[in-house]
Amino acid sequence: MTAFTDPPEAGAEPAARAHQHALEVDPLRRDEAGETLAQAAPPPPRKRPFLVAFLALGSALGLGAWHHWDVYQASLETQAEAVDFVPTVRTGPATVDDGPMRLTLPGQTEAFDHADIFARATGYIAERKVDIGSRVKKGDLLVRIAAPDLDQQARQAEAQLGQFKAQLAVAQADVEQAKANVTLANVTDARTATLAGQGWASKQNADQTRAGMLTATASLAAAQAKVKVAEANITAQQATVERLRTLTTFENVVAPFDGIIVARKVDVGDLVQGDAGSGTPLFSIDSIDVLRVTVQVPQSAAVGIHDGVKARVQVAQMPDRTFAGTVSRSSVALQSSVRTLDTEVDVANPEGTLRPGLYVAVTFEVPRMHPRVVIPSEALIFDAGGTQVAVVGTDDIVHLRPITIARDLGTRLELRSGLSSGEMVVLNPPADLREGGRVVPKGPTASRIPTAKLSEQASAE
Repeated sequence: MTAFTDPPEAGAEPAARAHQHALEVDPLRRDEAGETLAQAAPPPPRKRPFLVAFLALGSALGLGAWHHWDVYQASLETQAEAVDFVPTVRTGPATVDDGPMRLTLPGQTEAFDHADIFARATGYIAERKVDIGSRVKKGDLLVRIAAPDLDQQARQAEAQLGQFKAQLAVAQADVEQAKANVTLANVTDARTATLAGQGWASKQNADQTRAGMLTATASLAAAQAKVKVAEANITAQQATVERLRTLTTFENVVAPFDGIIVARKVDVGDLVQGDAGSGTPLFSIDSIDVLRVTVQVPQSAAVGIHDGVKARVQVAQMPDRTFAGTVSRSSVALQSSVRTLDTEVDVANPEGTLRPGLYVAVTFEVPRMHPRVVIPSEALIFDAGGTQVAVVGTDDIVHLRPITIARDLGTRLELRSGLSSGEMVVLNPPADLREGGRVVPKGPTASRIPTAKLSEQASAE
């Protein structure tokens, strides 16, 4: 069912036009009519907020687009710089070290001469002249031992020596008497033999005189033998007397050499036994004018160690002092258990600054058998390719060179092979440094190609 609306009245449109005209002609009526219409219908929406929102959105979109374009351009520039970047690196030369090799090893000081002094005479300590720390000269009296038994033995031996000398005098007198008897017997025998030949004496008398002559000769030989026995007794007794006299000199114990007393085991009144080498010594004395420094040199340096090699000795407690020494002796053969060479360095110590028993550091000036190339340790590259260094050529191109290290000296490396003297190596090489890369050296050598040209060449490549 269709709904129909009533058609507008025929005079409605002209009436509206007439009313609009009346409003335009009469302002008062127009205002009244406007107020009436305003009260009768809502006002239309404003266009300004939409315009502001549209302008803000457009500005934001434009700013975002410009920022995106700027970031994109910066990334292009960064990419170009990364492609054309030539790093600046520090370089240093590889040098040949043909001087003596310095080798520092621990050592210990020892007295050049050391003696434990024992008693040779049995008795009591009657007097003590020195104590620990006393400096003595050769022949100075250390202690005096009272040994009355030994003194009596010496006197007895001297008395027996006098007896043997008297016996020798008696034997010599017997010899003289025997010689006289032999002379008389010879004369009697000759006379009797002459008379018996002429018939004036019997043959029996001649035989008896001959027997008497032989007896006198035998008596002379016996007397002479007694003289020899007496002389032998005197010689033996003289040796006994000399021994006892020597032992009595040991009652005064003296210093065997110039030195310092480092140990004292006796005091006045102590009983000591002579010739007791296994007992407690009276004193221990060290000579410290020259000290021995014992060092165990490893096999790696033993070949270069020989008499006359210079050495320097330092003590941790005296950091400002260095003592010069010389290798004076070594065992020549290495100890098979530890493969070290027993070496002794003699150090002059006239002022007594050093003491026996100190722990010291000994630096040897070992002559080099073969000169070696030396580089800074910061040039070392250790990666999957092994032990290498980056060498910069005359064209500023990097070449990675494998090396073999002979000795690590901490801040320096001695190489067995891989480099020659004068080659420039990169110090602290960057992690992205590769074979054939171009760098700008900074150090002993300057770049021979400006950076701008390097960038152009890199871009062209």
